[in-house]
Amino acid sequence: MLPILIPLFIAITIIGSLMAKPYWREYKRDKVRSLPFKKEWRKIIQQRMPYFRQMPADLQLQLKQHIQVFIAEKEFIGCNGVKITDEIKITIAAQACLLLLNRKTDYYPKLKTILVYPSAFVKQQNQLNPDGTQYTKRIALSGESWDFGKIVLSWQDSLHGAELPNDGHNVVIHEFAHQLDQENGKANGAPILGKGQSYQCWSHVFSEQFKLLRKQASAGMPSIFDYYGATEPAEFFAVVSEVFFEKAQQFSIEHPALYKQMTNYYKVDPIHW
Repeated sequence: MLPILIPLFIAITIIGSLMAKPYWREYKRDKVRSLPFKKEWRKIIQQRMPYFRQMPADLQLQLKQHIQVFIAEKEFIGCNGVKITDEIKITIAAQACLLLLNRKTDYYPKLKTILVYPSAFVKQQNQLNPDGTQYTKRIALSGESWDFGKIVLSWQDSLHGAELPNDGHNVVIHEFAHQLDQENGKANGAPILGKGQSYQCWSHVFSEQFKLLRKQASAGMPSIFDYYGATEPAEFFAVVSEVFFEKAQQFSIEHPALYKQMTNYYKVDPIHW
């Protein structure tokens, strides 16, 4: 009888532990969110994120609480001489947490580490020639999102994106939008939608707008969206997210159907900030 009971006890213990883990994680998050927000951190947000002052009070509070959990759970690593400071952590976390407001979140569950370089970093990429031969190309990047727990950011570009909130370019928002897209697998421009949203409607609207941007990019026509968004659906979603938070008024006028999809997804309307 004992040989049977021991494996059964172990199995029950393991199952109980797995079931309790989400509740324990949320309990710890609640404790972190209940802590007073440091005055030094608030000063950093006010200095580095101009639109924080324009946000409604309830969203400011949400953002600060999200920042506290984000800082507690994610590891920041400085590269090429960068020394991680509160200024770096708060500036990046504040921008990343804009994407989490007004909805249930697991705080980018795949993400463990943020690597911070002083400026644009160089990456080698393998590419194909028209004849099928392969060659290596060195490119400079301001950010990169990996689907196995890491984001790489240029501090110079992260700072620049925060200080210019109306230019439609924000590398932190861009890379963290990729993280949302990657929660259900490889980034493909179709993140996990919330209750009441239709994947069919999302796909239709995004496909039409993606085709339009590709046409504009090919013809050199002006667009509110960076042509980089025309390279693939995943980049389109990330570029659209940047513009949504930074040029909401113009976005809503020029692309109302797409803007509606974004407000339904992010559960905020930056026009009213």
